[in-house]
Amino acid sequence: MGNKQTNCRRSHFSRFLPEEQAEIDGLFAAITGGLEMITCGKNRKPFPIPMSLKLLQAYLGDALPEKMTIRLYEGMRNIDLMETNVGPTEYVIKEQFVIFMSELLKGSAGEKSNMIMKMLHVPVENVKASHIREFTEDLITSVVHVLDYRNELKGWNVKKSQDFCSGVKALAIQLLSALKRGSPVEDTDKDNFFCDSNMIEDWLLKVPQISTFLNVVVRRGFLVLHSHAELASFIPECKDGKEFMSLFNIPAIVYINSCLPTKLQHTWKLIFSSQIHGYNFAKLCGNIVGRGPCLLVVKDRDGYIFGGFSSHSWAVKGQFQGDCRSFLFTISPNIAVYTYSGYNDHYMYLNYGQQTIPNGLGMGGQFDYFGLWIDYDFGKGHSRANPRCTTYNSPQLSARENFELDTLEVWAVGDFAKEKTRPDKKTVLDNNTEVQCLLEMIGKTHHSEGLRDTCDDKET
Repeated sequence: MGNKQTNCRRSHFSRFLPEEQAEIDGLFAAITGGLEMITCGKNRKPFPIPMSLKLLQAYLGDALPEKMTIRLYEGMRNIDLMETNVGPTEYVIKEQFVIFMSELLKGSAGEKSNMIMKMLHVPVENVKASHIREFTEDLITSVVHVLDYRNELKGWNVKKSQDFCSGVKALAIQLLSALKRGSPVEDTDKDNFFCDSNMIEDWLLKVPQISTFLNVVVRRGFLVLHSHAELASFIPECKDGKEFMSLFNIPAIVYINSCLPTKLQHTWKLIFSSQIHGYNFAKLCGNIVGRGPCLLVVKDRDGYIFGGFSSHSWAVKGQFQGDCRSFLFTISPNIAVYTYSGYNDHYMYLNYGQQTIPNGLGMGGQFDYFGLWIDYDFGKGHSRANPRCTTYNSPQLSARENFELDTLEVWAVGDFAKEKTRPDKKTVLDNNTEVQCLLEMIGKTHHSEGLRDTCDDKET
């Protein structure tokens, strides 16, 4: 018996580097209080003290919500070392702890699936999709909680974002949409179908965010095996919006950020908000033109929140621009991302001052039938996508096809382009980006640009 446990622990420990093995050993000792001397015949030998739920709760403190701490403990004590199927152990011993850490942090999708099943508080044969949804909601909540507790939200403020609870539920529903439907139960609840470990394994392969969330909860909850790479692009750094009440909630930020090109995931910078800059289309253009890839998000008067990612800098021109990395998305009442369909290349459009073609900002679809459209008078817009937007295969994003604008904000993402450098010798136009933008819209150039001595230029 002892040899089997030792060999099991050794095989799981082999996944860790030597310094990681020492860290796992030290963590278990820190949770339980070290070693206990036990007399065996004439000899006294040190044995690790087993872990109780109270010891685990005392160690984690407020780092994780209580529900997640209990789930972690259940996962550990339900590990059957001897494969006897006798049920969970009363306490968690070191071998169980090592296996738990190994399979959650280093294991395959199948191993993680089995571990999730143990964390559900439900007999394996009774697991339903509703239990997976509750677990996912707890997981998302715990991720945000632990990052907030460790001061690792990178400038985002849970209290200064949209409704957190609804964001958690919306993201959980979105992630669960990839869970293949199993044997139904006679009930009206759409989540009321049975799930087995194979279904959860398939789900984990389709939804990599779940494994990432588990990594964050364990590593940042226990402060173990910390790697800066784990969080480098998980949540972006917030620039110029720390005290700003954004339309994005934290779960939506995490999800939308994961859908951006990898090199753009590290930083978001607020460059326009109707709450700050007013309801002015020229001001919007002046702030977003030439600023690199952006996320534009809109709230309509009915409370729906939606937007789009522009893969290229916005430019005022009477033709479509961008590439297939652009996408549309919704945040409320549901979270979803809609990517390139392959039907056409109508990714982005921005125009003003011409009578023969539409004036405004649009993404996807075609003239007068955009997936997302903001009219140049800034008070109106539309999402005419019934049944679907041709470019992004997205449904109608707004509550009504023709919507009234409530709020709009734009975030530059990645290594965002700096504002244009301003020369020491300024003209009357240099301090008025709105007028410059309007001149460009109607085809007039700023003739003094390029004629100054570049040696005199300074960044502002």
